[in-house]
Amino acid sequence: MRVITIAQTGINYDIPGYKLHTQVEDADVTDADDLAEQAGRLCYLSWDRPNPKTKTNETYLRNILHQQHYSVTEHASVTFYVDGVTRAFLLELERHRHFSYSVVSQRYVPGSEFAFIEHVELTKLSEATRVKMFKHVTAARELYEEIVAELESLGDDHKTARGAARTVLPEGTETMVLVTGNLRAWRDMLSKRLSPSADAEIREVSKLILAELKEIAPSTFQDFGEPTSY
Repeated sequence: MRVITIAQTGINYDIPGYKLHTQVEDADVTDADDLAEQAGRLCYLSWDRPNPKTKTNETYLRNILHQQHYSVTEHASVTFYVDGVTRAFLLELERHRHFSYSVVSQRYVPGSEFAFIEHVELTKLSEATRVKMFKHVTAARELYEEIVAELESLGDDHKTARGAARTVLPEGTETMVLVTGNLRAWRDMLSKRLSPSADAEIREVSKLILAELKEIAPSTFQDFGEPTSY
């Protein structure tokens, strides 16, 4: 599986008439973290950082997170490309309704383009059981091809035939997705999917996402542990 950051919010600092707080002590602050701080300071016009306890970006956002004023983290967003994951994973991810999704189509793209992704828990099975499992997967993929061919011979176009035949493919069939969310949405998703009770696949993806977000917005995700700690 792969998680790749392909887009993130950037700030235009050259805006006439818009007063930004100075970054004397925050020369390395990221745009995503800076935007959250700008949003918070705008509410109180506290650009000059009068409180020494919240003078830096890290301490300011630490207080924001402590107060649970998460709305300021909604201004920055991140888009990830994810592949090497299953359709079952996609069903889990799509329960997070504040994200935007674009997913590879099984109606337009033939099933032969998609691999079977073995869930991590399945690797615990005995060799005999795994052999049966892969025979089942192979049989399902062969049946898919037979259904497509027969429906096309009956006059269906490629899209219609594939759309019907995909229903026999395993949920472990690979998918690819672009998913975009603001930082508050990512925080909410990670708080749920990094839990030991979460499904193993989405938990592993969440660790990869957290690693990316800790680079993009370290102050916003400072209350999350390191990915390896989950």
